[in-house]
Amino acid sequence: MCFGDRKIIISICIALILIFIISVVIIIINNNNITKPNILVAIARPGDNTALGTTSIKFSENSIIEGSALSHVDGSDKININENGIYQISYQLYGVQEVTGTFNFNAVLLVNDVALNDTFNESPVIRNSTSNRMTLTSTVILSLDAGDVLKLQGVSIEDIRYDNARIDIEKIV
Repeated sequence: MCFGDRKIIISICIALILIFIISVVIIIINNNNITKPNILVAIARPGDNTALGTTSIKFSENSIIEGSALSHVDGSDKININENGIYQISYQLYGVQEVTGTFNFNAVLLVNDVALNDTFNESPVIRNSTSNRMTLTSTVILSLDAGDVLKLQGVSIEDIRYDNARIDIEKIV
């Protein structure tokens, strides 16, 4: 074998190695194409919601906003859906009543000001208890469209005050 043949063989080997490396890099990039998460966490503090009974919950603090699928203005009860998709929604709603008597409140999610009956979350009815406070929690998965407006609503005929609330929303598809 002459020197020229070796040079050709080495060049071919180097070219094959480079093609292999480039192929591996492309495969890794395609498999690790991680999409940016779309998450919103909004929190209501004492004083955010002064209306008693049935009211949409206002959230004064956005503790996490990632991505562009969701938006919320601090102090508003409206959460804007900016992208079509499937969303996981979890919330906690804390209700308090200062007087002893019947204590009962519920929570429901509204989309475009329409209550979604399958998200209705009922508390037990408590009568003449000195501990008129509780937290309702729920997690649901909803298909929402761009332009939808989501709200969390406390529902009660009693004078329930909603001191604290939290809503966590993630676009999952």
